[in-house]
Amino acid sequence: MASEESKPASNFIRNIIQEDQEAAKWDGKVQTRFPPEPNGYLHIGHAKSICINFGLAAEFKGKCNLRFDDTNPTKEEQEYVQSIKADVRWLGFDWEDREYYASDYFDTLYEYAVHLIQEGKAYVDSLSAEAIREYRGTLTAPGKESPYRNRSTDENLDLFDRMRKGEFEPGTHVLRAKIDMASPNLNLRDPVLYRILFAEHHRTGKKWCIYPTYDFAHGQCDSIEKVTHSICTLEFEDHRPLYDWFLEALRIHHPQQIEFARLNLTRTVLSKRKLIQLVEEGYVTGWDDPRMPTLSGLRRRGYTPEAIRNFCERIGVARRDSTVDVAFLEYCVREDLNRISPRVMAVLRPLKVVIENYPEQQAEMLEAVNNPEDPGMGTRQVPFSREIYIERDDFMEDPPKKYFRLSPGREVRLRYAYFLTCVGVLKDKQTGEIVEVRCTYDPTTRGGDAPDCRKVKATLHWVSAPHAFEAEVRLYDYLLNDLPESEEGRDVSDFKSRINPASLSVLSTCKLEPGLSEAKPGSRYQFERMGYFFVDPIDSKPGKPVFNRIVTLRDTWAKIQKQSQG
Repeated sequence: MASEESKPASNFIRNIIQEDQEAAKWDGKVQTRFPPEPNGYLHIGHAKSICINFGLAAEFKGKCNLRFDDTNPTKEEQEYVQSIKADVRWLGFDWEDREYYASDYFDTLYEYAVHLIQEGKAYVDSLSAEAIREYRGTLTAPGKESPYRNRSTDENLDLFDRMRKGEFEPGTHVLRAKIDMASPNLNLRDPVLYRILFAEHHRTGKKWCIYPTYDFAHGQCDSIEKVTHSICTLEFEDHRPLYDWFLEALRIHHPQQIEFARLNLTRTVLSKRKLIQLVEEGYVTGWDDPRMPTLSGLRRRGYTPEAIRNFCERIGVARRDSTVDVAFLEYCVREDLNRISPRVMAVLRPLKVVIENYPEQQAEMLEAVNNPEDPGMGTRQVPFSREIYIERDDFMEDPPKKYFRLSPGREVRLRYAYFLTCVGVLKDKQTGEIVEVRCTYDPTTRGGDAPDCRKVKATLHWVSAPHAFEAEVRLYDYLLNDLPESEEGRDVSDFKSRINPASLSVLSTCKLEPGLSEAKPGSRYQFERMGYFFVDPIDSKPGKPVFNRIVTLRDTWAKIQKQSQG
């Protein structure tokens, strides 16, 4: 039996399912579904829904379907279908043989619509789209009934049949449910069920020229698949009465719709419409750009599925909207990467150091730890020589008071190597820029260890210059800048004004340990003192890996937690 610590945290949806099982509702069965519309790539917000639906089904020994709600052929593409399937699999979930599409049920949905007409619960409306909006009313004023609302059953059946046969132009007729134009819930004011669209569907081709709306198709697809718990985000709460009305009017299997708060992240766009803008207007290189919050973007950046699943479990499931600090997502990623990533040394902005008292032709191999979190990962040998590279930021000629790294007359420790003291610099005669640092070393400190009486305040990473491997490193940062304090928590329509021009820096002359020349695409490393990096699976070539920064080592969330506890 699992320990208390390993059990998933309780939430209100889990409690509902538990109560249903105890009451033998639906014979104790649990059937969920993840129902994306194939009109874009999935993002981190969808990961929460995927984890909830597949996770709860697995926990209660039920099943979860993957269903594509493909009811709008003008915006849907097979490319999106394939990307969604890849994302769900990457997260670690399997729908087995239960891959369904709303388009699988178009014939049945049409029959349902005909049944509603025959029952006097649906009619063909010939108002224009603009007039329908005007007749609908507002939140404070009731709607008005369409002059076509009381057409006879025979006339409605005839018109709907002719709509299906393609006899009318788009916009001339729609099929609407006959509910209540005075309802305080605008979704019940005779919603549209079918509209005319002369568009080729990615699966059904030109078979149909009328297509069901999402609101009409969604609940009926749930019913056909015998879903027990239809779990969706909070914006569908006002649609639940309509979901229930259709199922009751058709007298078919009636799942229970349950709404939860969607994921909102600081400094992150989670609107599919806005993500499409970023792609189509060239602000990013594509849906899988590592700055994008899409699952394909996070995957290419180097995030692990384990970290995302852990994040989704730890943020919990709530009934009310809230915003999660993106720093917590990064905290979960670091936590996982710290455990699995081998450590290596890489100098991203190199500055040459010459060790004057080290033999000119000598080179030696030093032992370095691969992962202090996992002794089983062992050690490796790294070369050391008279000339090395250090980070340019690790040297200052005239340092401020609390700068403890290398400077004239100061001693520092080289990771796994020796103690080093700066004795001079060489500068470019024209620009005055420091191009080389001259140092001496203490040969008695091999391995970076010092005599008991001697201490230094800084340890630097380095790479042997004659052995260094040069590579391209891409430093990714937040795509969006922070909202101004006065605007925090509000939707800003011109989100593109917040795009961070420094969201990507490409460094082409980075100096890395020689062993990294054979780094395989998809490999992850911690560059000591610099962050976690991933070998790009698309742009890397044999012997020429390209490294994407996954996340820095700076742990903002841990700092926030410490401050809150203090």
